[in-house]
Amino acid sequence: MTVIDPATDLPSADRFTDVWRGVPSVNNVKLTGPDGATPTWLRGPNPNGGFQADARFGTLQEQALGALTAHAAVQVNPEQSFLDDLAAFQETLFSSPALRSAVSAAAMDPLPPDATLAPLALEGKAVFIRSCMQCHGGPGLSTPLTSQPPFTDAAAMPRYHNVNAGCPRPVDTVTPPRFVFPACPAAIARNARTYEFTRADGTVFRRTTTDPGRALLSGIDVGSAAQTDFPRFDNPSLHGISRTAPYFHNNSATDLEQVLDHYAAFFNQVKTVNALSNILATTTPGVWDRPFTPEERPALLAFLNEL
Repeated sequence: MTVIDPATDLPSADRFTDVWRGVPSVNNVKLTGPDGATPTWLRGPNPNGGFQADARFGTLQEQALGALTAHAAVQVNPEQSFLDDLAAFQETLFSSPALRSAVSAAAMDPLPPDATLAPLALEGKAVFIRSCMQCHGGPGLSTPLTSQPPFTDAAAMPRYHNVNAGCPRPVDTVTPPRFVFPACPAAIARNARTYEFTRADGTVFRRTTTDPGRALLSGIDVGSAAQTDFPRFDNPSLHGISRTAPYFHNNSATDLEQVLDHYAAFFNQVKTVNALSNILATTTPGVWDRPFTPEERPALLAFLNEL
């Protein structure tokens, strides 16, 4: 994968590119990272999940070392004992005492108990389980679930996803449009770059985005939407999400209302392509029933604020 120089329309001699990503919360980091569970991605690094937006690190120690060397630009690498101590401390950080207690008791239900929820949020919990949890499952609410109907095959649900939060975003070719994504903030859209991929058969393909995701690690765009690394990311944890704005890997949504706006458009886009055979669209083959409805939106928002 190479970066295209906009002045010459040729591959740049510079083999590096800058991408701008949001800083995730370190709360609940113990519940994220590699889990050894399905689904397993086609290639590394960390095909069963990892740390950072693109899952590039397999341990908290690796993540800390990366931050110290690449971000803080330390001149001497820290001792392994220092990294181990830092990782041990991070594993004590949780977004709520209840979550910390559940993890300590090894009796982990990742969702708030029904008895703690107001009626509207309780309605939203059912919507969340149907609409969101197939991608945000597991103890960390960050692992895709291959056990949810109608698909129990690990290949049916990928480990890493592209939810079209990067810029530019898809635009429908039909008038009136069947889906309309919220506009990219100008401060993010201006960072778009064109990347050139050379595939195994020698064909060359270009894609423009503000962030190639895991393709920055592998350099792979295989041409198949189901297998490409471009521009896929690891699913973030949703624990404590009401306190971790802004959202998405590029901070392009400033609040949860904008997150739901984005996913309403995302589900509508899914509906335009093989919707009724897509795990993102259906719990029952042939039925469009997984996306949240406009009427369900207030309840879902109320529940997200309780996570």
